[in-house]
Amino acid sequence: MKIKEPLLKPELTAPAGTYEKLVWAAQYGADAVYFGTDFGSLRAYAGNFTLDDAAKGIKFLHKNGKKGFVTLNIYPFSDEYDKLLDIAGNLQDAQADALIVSDIGLIFELKKAGIKTPIHISTQANTTSSQAVLAYRQLGAARVNLARELSLEQIKQICKDTLQTGVELEVFVHGAVCFSYSGRCAISDYLTGRKANRGECTHPCRWEYYIVEEKRPGEYFPVFEDQRGQYLFNSKDLALFEFVEPLAQAGVTSFKIEGRMKSVHYIASVISLYRQLIDGKKISSEDCLKLLSRVKNRGYSTGFMKGSITPDDYSYEKSQSKSGAVFVGNITDEKIEQGSICFVRNKIFAGEKLEVLTPAGEISEITTPNPLKTIDGESTEFINNPQKIVLEQKLPAYSILRRVIEVSNKK
Repeated sequence: MKIKEPLLKPELTAPAGTYEKLVWAAQYGADAVYFGTDFGSLRAYAGNFTLDDAAKGIKFLHKNGKKGFVTLNIYPFSDEYDKLLDIAGNLQDAQADALIVSDIGLIFELKKAGIKTPIHISTQANTTSSQAVLAYRQLGAARVNLARELSLEQIKQICKDTLQTGVELEVFVHGAVCFSYSGRCAISDYLTGRKANRGECTHPCRWEYYIVEEKRPGEYFPVFEDQRGQYLFNSKDLALFEFVEPLAQAGVTSFKIEGRMKSVHYIASVISLYRQLIDGKKISSEDCLKLLSRVKNRGYSTGFMKGSITPDDYSYEKSQSKSGAVFVGNITDEKIEQGSICFVRNKIFAGEKLEVLTPAGEISEITTPNPLKTIDGESTEFINNPQKIVLEQKLPAYSILRRVIEVSNKK
């Protein structure tokens, strides 16, 4: 009988828009965290890091056995390379584990400047072929993030074609998806003056539109679908939990999560699920969807993984996010003799049942004290951000508390 080869374990790479989110990503099982600095990142409104905060974050990650990757993935203009090289030099001094770039000119300039920090190619470069991966490898890239427009079979072929080169391959497995090719969109530029390829996207693909076809009304979409109009470009979020094992067996080096602008609740919930799946825990698709419904989303899709996009991969009726839970608090790392201290993020009521998710991925239920007790000893029937309360249960630091609201969330 043929012995099945052991499942490879890809790196789990998580997003962080702030230092706080970086810490949460590490706590919930990320192997690496990627983030941007004040200039050069494709998420200008994510919060981002000063160079001092970047050094602090990288130091924290290294202390905890994690890696820190920094995004310099805008498409720069000619007079901006010196600024990017200065930032890259500072990040090299801070011992960043990689710089994520899109622009081929920046790759050459980094080499000319003697920057030794490994280079990762951003998804923004829309790499869809083995030939492009090999070309980036010849230019010195250590890792290439493959475009989201590839199918599983195409990814398998690229892994096979590049196996002997040592280049690492990375795939986005979860998060928001731009309707445009690899996110290279200019709608925001035209409608608002904010340049998407400079990190300033206003997400006009999520806006409400009415289409009128002057001579052939209704050929593509009715002139008026209803009073809301239609969200024509509103792609659902990517969720590839069903493909963790086949992608790992294909040889993908890193599974990447999108979401530098998302909340700590999102980071904890999503990273926790994919951490468990990568580590080999068997979780049914139904349970994966149930867990992912806890965070805000636009519905879920497997994108191009099966070969093509269908109308089901877009949410035409609405653009607002939905969630099956309300994040109400987290356990701090403050030590008390009995119980735990909860930092309140949203309203908590005395005597209510809350779901707890720990950094180890364990889920349980607790009932809050009645009445609630603040850390100052006051009694109350409900409490809101930014207070702290004492819970009777001894819970691990960074555990999250949430109020579950059952919602239907088909993939």
